[in-house]
Amino acid sequence: MTIYFFNSFCVFVLLFYGVGAVLASPENGNLLSTMKSLVAQHTKSCGVYTGIHATFSKGDYYSIEGVPLSKIPVSWAPDEPDNFQNGEACIIMLLNGTVADVQCTDVYPYLCFKKKTKNMFMGACGTLDTEYTFDARTGSCYKFHRLPQTWPRAFAACSGEGGHLAIINSDLEAQVIKDLYAKNPDSTMPGNFVKHSSHIGHCDWDERGLWLTIHGQTLKEAGYDKWSNGEPANSTQGSTGQYCGAVHRPGTLNDVWCNLPTPFICEKAPDSLVDDE
Repeated sequence: MTIYFFNSFCVFVLLFYGVGAVLASPENGNLLSTMKSLVAQHTKSCGVYTGIHATFSKGDYYSIEGVPLSKIPVSWAPDEPDNFQNGEACIIMLLNGTVADVQCTDVYPYLCFKKKTKNMFMGACGTLDTEYTFDARTGSCYKFHRLPQTWPRAFAACSGEGGHLAIINSDLEAQVIKDLYAKNPDSTMPGNFVKHSSHIGHCDWDERGLWLTIHGQTLKEAGYDKWSNGEPANSTQGSTGQYCGAVHRPGTLNDVWCNLPTPFICEKAPDSLVDDE
């Protein structure tokens, strides 16, 4: 088995894209022991998300893999489950290995779990995810996600894969993104959603017109600030404006509504998932 620990915080999600992994659940003694050990090593938080939830039927807890809570070797913490305000349908594991119910919109660290397969190997991008490809022109790895997501969900997905929403740092990298986009024509993305524009890593940081990358640089400081003609077109319109960043197929920048599902592009360093402790 392979377990990845992420000390960043997130709300509960059911599936992590990068390696076909799911939120880890202590479904047996070995998994419970491993999860407790990882939690003790990596976090001071009160607990971590498990993949055990009751989002389909109130009070009926199952792991993501479909195992009922009654068959999982864990115990409730004192006074749990309390279903506070009738709104707690997700389960965290506390540092001592007991569990508690929480709201699925709460934020906690998390562990991802993937069952071992015969042909598991780390590729050039330092991940089991074969959809990440290394580009020697920039020294980074990229993945084009055809399944559309909102900008915040795209941000979370890239983070969960050990990367981030792609940031264009030069004309050369713009060409890399343009080439990647060309390998994913509209015909490869069935469904009714925007396909000529994909989420990447810039936004206006609630400053209504001041565009920064997700790493805090202005676009000019980052090395690339070439917008599509007429863009940004709607970034100063109060609550109805377009405040999240995207890229058009020709490699030029765009502003989009943050809740608009579109494809998105992740970028990661080849060694981003390597434990350097």
